[in-house]
Amino acid sequence: MSPNANGKICYLEIPATDVLRSVEFYRSVFGWEIRKRGDGATAFDDSVGGVSGAWVTGRASSTQPGLLIYVMVMSLAATAAAIIAQGGLILEQSGADSPEKIARFADPDGNVLGLYEQPT
Repeated sequence: MSPNANGKICYLEIPATDVLRSVEFYRSVFGWEIRKRGDGATAFDDSVGGVSGAWVTGRASSTQPGLLIYVMVMSLAATAAAIIAQGGLILEQSGADSPEKIARFADPDGNVLGLYEQPT
């Protein structure tokens, strides 16, 4: 698929009260690359260069799952441990015998996102 494919999700805005804390959380947990945009805003690129975005202040955190974004991870257990170590919370996790390994977590600002580990 072309990186410029019509309909591809390409950009996220993540509410944050403390951008530096959020930067450290997402860099440590997911390995996101951090950069400064031309306008001075702190932005990120995901670990595979498919999605970029920025942290925004002055916007309420998304504390209730509505539209829920899932981040693919190699190990749900290792990522959950990293989330907790970086000040996040694991809110819900699928059973060990479930074919789909998923979880919901809250980042330090309370934004709720999902985790997805592809079945092996």
